[in-house]
Amino acid sequence: MTKEIFSISISGELSLDLHALNNERSEGNQTFTRQVTVLDKDGELTTVNAISGDMFKHIQAKHLHAISLEEGLNLCNGCLNFDSNRIASDKEFTSSYKKDTPDEEVYQTIIQKCVMDDIEGMMATANNKNVARKSIIEFGWVVGKPEKTFTENYFHLKKATNASIVDKNKAENSGQNIFYRPLNTGVYATVIHLETARIGLNEASLNYDVDAEERKKRYDALLKSVLYTFLKTEGAMRASQAPHLHDFKGVITVSFSSLPAPSVSPLNGQYEQEIATITANLNELNSENPIELLKFNSISEFTKNIKDLMRYTPGSIVRK
Repeated sequence: MTKEIFSISISGELSLDLHALNNERSEGNQTFTRQVTVLDKDGELTTVNAISGDMFKHIQAKHLHAISLEEGLNLCNGCLNFDSNRIASDKEFTSSYKKDTPDEEVYQTIIQKCVMDDIEGMMATANNKNVARKSIIEFGWVVGKPEKTFTENYFHLKKATNASIVDKNKAENSGQNIFYRPLNTGVYATVIHLETARIGLNEASLNYDVDAEERKKRYDALLKSVLYTFLKTEGAMRASQAPHLHDFKGVITVSFSSLPAPSVSPLNGQYEQEIATITANLNELNSENPIELLKFNSISEFTKNIKDLMRYTPGSIVRK
């Protein structure tokens, strides 16, 4: 019998060199890196550069979209066009319910109609009725470790050729432009959580609105999209500053019951030992379905671990 996975947590250290994925704003001729404040190993506040979890979620969603098109998984009209409003932009959907329509009927339509709305979550507010589906996958901020990140700025010049005619009265991107760009290098703490047992779950009726075969397809597509997120990142300045991804190491925990897969941020220098100890303690509470701990010390090992997890099926949290 194939084991059922209820949840997966990934805690890892992502090494990115010479990137500008997290550009935040520009002032005059200067572009700035997004920064956040965290606690360092001594418990003191320190400022580091960081990449928003929203950006990584967007990257993962784009990969899920491509996988869904390739494998023929259901997509609503909004998600077919990768509309940020997802099914809420689908007129056929918004006209299918009214204010007094039971929530479970609306959720059933969402889940059956679209893999992305099922997995990525959505919000619709048509017909004086608010309908929200929580995302199955959660990304934390990808935060630079205080002792292992560095940001520098470099001078950039776009010079006009002799053939260029520059009209100073026109606001256009021509002529000689001088500006400064940030360049970031570092090790980034990464945390991700997947509630795989919620794939296809109607949380109003507490029933699964797609069959086991479809849930398995969506589960596999979700894991592939997570893997692809780290094989091909996206963000600002990729045309000339594509990041050098040279390492990813950490821990994956896998829960085969309602017990959450544990996670500790790699901002904690002892996170691997902490997760191992937490896992051992939790397994004493639930010896029938022990949490599995998978370590990876490279991108290739991470790839293998994700591939191996595709042997399983998503868990079921409703009474059998």
